[in-house]
Amino acid sequence: MRRWGILVLVVIAASWVALESAAGQASRLGASAPEVAGARWINSAPLTTSGLRGRVVLVEFWTFG
Repeated sequence: MRRWGILVLVVIAASWVALESAAGQASRLGASAPEVAGARWINSAPLTTSGLRGRVVLVEFWTFG
């Protein structure tokens, strides 16, 4: 019987965490993306978010270190 009580608490805690993270992301829906600036562009002229409006964009961040 004690295991069921612990299981219920775990399920409630997991649900609460999932709802909190979903609510945090929902507040950003519809917001403009921040400008991404860099010192050097390798294979194109610098791009802006306004110039990419309406296009599908994949952004990959990585660093040497």
